[in-house]
Amino acid sequence: MSQRASTQKLALIAYPKQAAFGRTLPKNKIYEHSGANTRLKDLFTRQVEQIVWQYKLAPETINLPARSGVPEIQIFSIQLKTSELNLDVLRCIDRAVQFPIIFELSFDGRTQVIAAYKRPSEADARCWVLSSYFHSDWMPASTVRTAMPVALDMANLYIGLLQGLLPLPIRSQESLSDWVVRIEQAEAKRREVEKTQARLAKEKQFKRKVEINAALRQLKTELEQLSC
Repeated sequence: MSQRASTQKLALIAYPKQAAFGRTLPKNKIYEHSGANTRLKDLFTRQVEQIVWQYKLAPETINLPARSGVPEIQIFSIQLKTSELNLDVLRCIDRAVQFPIIFELSFDGRTQVIAAYKRPSEADARCWVLSSYFHSDWMPASTVRTAMPVALDMANLYIGLLQGLLPLPIRSQESLSDWVVRIEQAEAKRREVEKTQARLAKEKQFKRKVEINAALRQLKTELEQLSC
């Protein structure tokens, strides 16, 4: 996975039996609804064994009211052929299914949870906007599952499910959208820090080293501010 965000705190969720869907999704149906090109189809063929629509979390299955942007939440399990999965595969599935999705990847007796924050576009409610993907560590598939987060509606349930994946704590009164934006800004700032550290290590001139070091301190301060 290219996204570095990860957490140890997430446990696998025991989704309610009444929400079980258990429908295998043919890859060609995903291609039809997402306009997958030859490259994407090849990725599916090489990396994905099977896709199962495992659970449908909706007002009629778990008795929680829908909210704007979160009418339902889908849980997809993907059996992989390889430990590596190109994130374009998940983006393709997210484009094909017009609901927020939590993915559970399985390979070699281990499971990983991964999801992007998915919301309707402000410009066109028929289109959905995806954040970066955030994921858990790989866990033994036999890991004991914990109860689904308690929530009053589908939107708060979505926050509860994503919270175990997001690498920074939410701030008081911070919306989910703002939280995710801050996390993405922190990740971009972290990359700036790493690039600046590499420049500092290569620089020979003392004056330039002083300048780069000052810039590095400022970047680290900005990263710390975004991270807490």
